[in-house]
Amino acid sequence: MIDVIIVGGGPTGMMIAAELRLHDVRVVVLERDTEPTKVVRALGLHVRSIEVMDQRGLAERFLELGTQYPVAGFFAGITKAAPELDTTHPYVLGLQQPIIDRLLTEHALEAGAELRRGSEVTGLKQDDEGVTVSLADGTELSARYLVGCDGGRSAVRKLVGIDFPGEPSRVETLLGEMELGVPQETAMAVMTEVRQTQKRFGIGPLGDGAYRVIVPAEGVSEDRMTMPTLDEFKEQLRRVAGTDFGVHSPRWLSRFGDATRQAERYRSGRVFLAGDAAHIHPPTGGQGLNLGVQDSFNLGWKLALVLGGAPDSLLDTYEAERHPVAEDVLNNTRAQIELMKVEPGPQSVRRLLGELMDFEEVNRYLTEKIVAINVRYDFGSSHDLVGRRLRDVTLKGGRLYSLMHAGRGLLLDQSGSLSVQGWADRVDHVVDVSEELDVPAVLVRPDGYVAWVGDDQEALWDQLARWFGAAARAMPV
Repeated sequence: MIDVIIVGGGPTGMMIAAELRLHDVRVVVLERDTEPTKVVRALGLHVRSIEVMDQRGLAERFLELGTQYPVAGFFAGITKAAPELDTTHPYVLGLQQPIIDRLLTEHALEAGAELRRGSEVTGLKQDDEGVTVSLADGTELSARYLVGCDGGRSAVRKLVGIDFPGEPSRVETLLGEMELGVPQETAMAVMTEVRQTQKRFGIGPLGDGAYRVIVPAEGVSEDRMTMPTLDEFKEQLRRVAGTDFGVHSPRWLSRFGDATRQAERYRSGRVFLAGDAAHIHPPTGGQGLNLGVQDSFNLGWKLALVLGGAPDSLLDTYEAERHPVAEDVLNNTRAQIELMKVEPGPQSVRRLLGELMDFEEVNRYLTEKIVAINVRYDFGSSHDLVGRRLRDVTLKGGRLYSLMHAGRGLLLDQSGSLSVQGWADRVDHVVDVSEELDVPAVLVRPDGYVAWVGDDQEALWDQLARWFGAAARAMPV
């Protein structure tokens, strides 16, 4: 029997498929589209997502194809110097979404996931034993669990009856790839002038004669599934920039709004939601794809452990941890949209915030929101490290992230006096030291977040049981 069905073969779906396969979970990914999308919505990876790739040994694949940029100007396009960040990857990795999709798909397939394209889910039922989906071709497929990673219009979310409250779009933006009829220098000069006030406008070269063009729409369309026309782009370019740049030969055209919605819950029995199926928000700051990948990184190891016998309650921590994170992203993206409006009121607030961001602490605080290294889960401990992701500290024998490729828990023991007896099948015990850590030992979850620090063996056993299930054999008295 299939262990987990994943609906949606985008970055979120393929990330969780790969995470599950690290633990030999049988995974089938159902993707409605017959071919990978060529639409470029996301343009790269933020710091935390790069760390995620590093923790799984994937960083080099992405780094060799991407371009590193300073982490500056991402909060509402307010240009400030990049703050100093507590990471070994203090940059944004410019990489178009189709490439990210391809790399994550390759990773999942190499790990043994099965991808079935042209498979549209039309029905879903579940009981205490598993989930069965009906497909558009009349066939059915069953599994023990299902994860819906099928986007903002998620069929899975609708089929299980999870509400999706929030705010509808109030503004709409046109986005597409096309060629220009004017020299690049001319287009860049106009863009620089227009973007002094209109941050939702932009033109960027993509190579091979194509440009990425983004421009505010006239209003909000009744049906966002209806793609804009080239004439609509030309009209809006003339309205916003005073010229249509002679745009022609579009490769793809799309539109997006600024709706903010979040699933009322992330779980319904044996069905989970992740990525855009669980939350949608304006694309300001480039957080969407990253947020979905990080959802998967949180859920994957938990689902694998429960399939292996850990208590079902571990799965409830997925929503408890990730729902507040997405809620904060919805809040900061909506705030950024307000700050990007051209009316005098929002512009006044924008100037004031720009002055505040001259303070290093404010600049860092807002930047860390965007790149997601400020996240702290509530594990019930007052220790500053607990609940936070641990950066890639240098060890005497190497570096932390190189020890995490298998997706297991990790006890980094600087005292050499502790044990993971009973959990060695799920947790690695590494006795090593780092000048960057001032605690005797640290227990790191498979997603890189610190679950415990200290030197008390009984307290460690409690936390091992909490996060990794019961010991494989009776513990010594």
